[in-house]
Amino acid sequence: MSRPRCMSLLNSCCSIKQLFQIHGHVITSGLQRNYYVTDKLIRICTSCSLRTTHPIDLINHAHFVVYCSGNLECFSWNRVVRAYAYATSNCGSQREALSVFLHMRRLGIKPDEHTFNFLFKACTSFSGLNDGLQIHADVVKNGFCFSDYIQSTLINMYGSCKEMLDAYKVFDEMPQRTLVAWNSLMSASVDCSLFYNAFQLFIKMREDGYEPGETTMLILLTACAKLGNLSLGKCVHSQVIENGMIVAGELGTALVDMYGKCGDVNYASLVFNRIEYRHMSTWSAMIIGFAQHGLARNALELFKEMRSYSIMPSESALLGVLCACSHAGLVEDGQSIFNEMEQVHGVKPTAIHYGAMVDMLGRAGRLKEAYDFATKMPFKVDPIVWTALLSACNIHDVNDCLGLGEKVRKRLIELEPKRGGNYVMLASKYAKVGNWEKAAHVRRKMKDKGLKKVRGESCVEVDGSIVRFSYGDCSCVRYDDILLLLNVLNLHTKT
Repeated sequence: MSRPRCMSLLNSCCSIKQLFQIHGHVITSGLQRNYYVTDKLIRICTSCSLRTTHPIDLINHAHFVVYCSGNLECFSWNRVVRAYAYATSNCGSQREALSVFLHMRRLGIKPDEHTFNFLFKACTSFSGLNDGLQIHADVVKNGFCFSDYIQSTLINMYGSCKEMLDAYKVFDEMPQRTLVAWNSLMSASVDCSLFYNAFQLFIKMREDGYEPGETTMLILLTACAKLGNLSLGKCVHSQVIENGMIVAGELGTALVDMYGKCGDVNYASLVFNRIEYRHMSTWSAMIIGFAQHGLARNALELFKEMRSYSIMPSESALLGVLCACSHAGLVEDGQSIFNEMEQVHGVKPTAIHYGAMVDMLGRAGRLKEAYDFATKMPFKVDPIVWTALLSACNIHDVNDCLGLGEKVRKRLIELEPKRGGNYVMLASKYAKVGNWEKAAHVRRKMKDKGLKKVRGESCVEVDGSIVRFSYGDCSCVRYDDILLLLNVLNLHTKT
């Protein structure tokens, strides 16, 4: 088979089976070391057109092709490195990007800045600090240490590994900062839960004359959602309007999510209704917002409306609906949706969906069903699921004639022997039924192991600032005034 015929077949290739057949002809025709043919094979294997069904298999095949072809061009190898780095299956595939890089170096192929950018992306995905440090050293050796392109991804990598001092060091050493670099450092701050640092960086960025982009607003809205700070979220929304940004796509979804998580579900709904073209993620954010506020019927109605537009729900949308049914006690509706997940919606239930069903049945007092459902899960049961079931057993203890609560407690202690909260729940249960001896024994056991329960914490927004309160903490400046107000409120509730 001639090279032009081979290239023509590759251009018309539309399936994995065809690709492998053509590759067989390439080998039998002696074209396996032809640069143009092998590069075309690599491009097909690493493109999105065929990677949807068997992504890792095809990327592995691309790695095999480039390794056996004797191709010494950096950009052909970069295609394989990039494909592994951006693969979504598991961290094992991202680590393969580093293996490809080692093969490159052994063959004497000099990497370029794109190579290092993809490698840092791979390290970010699995928080590979040690690998990232070695690659950073290689960046310096190859003279790319002042590349804006690389420095921004390097900041992201250090941020994902919770090494903010190194991220700041890279940022401070940049001869010329870019908006991408500012965004990377703000994003790293949010990933490390340094939310107010992100806003300080934003203020400094504006002072230095940089105009924020849509990515900047997405990062700040994420910070507001995690803080639960509605006032700050409204300020960011005003910046979106002031900069003439279109509220759609990811930005619209981020606004809906922020208002929902900050407690203003009505405004979340208002923003949602004003978005003309809604992504699946936008529907999910609104459904979850309704679910979090106990508006189960609204969540179910919105879910049905979404389906009427022939939009296939995502895992998060289905989880939101299940949680809404759980909080509202709509067990039959929840069971129906769960049973339809794979057959109707094409979404295979994950451990978190099974956990939502256990929680739903437990809240409804159907303890035996909840326990059986948990034990028959095709996944290892998470301690959070057992905790939710134990809480349900404590609430509906009149229905626990089979002693399921005791079984759940034993499983929790086995799974988390060093978590103080499990012992506290166990002691409280014994105390509730008057078994003081067992309660005291559990408390002593907890003390002997040096375990402590993390203190409960709540927060309230006052004049745009978040004030935090924790159990037993009397250090608040206006503690006496707060105590007096609580006593007055308590008095009014009794009259």
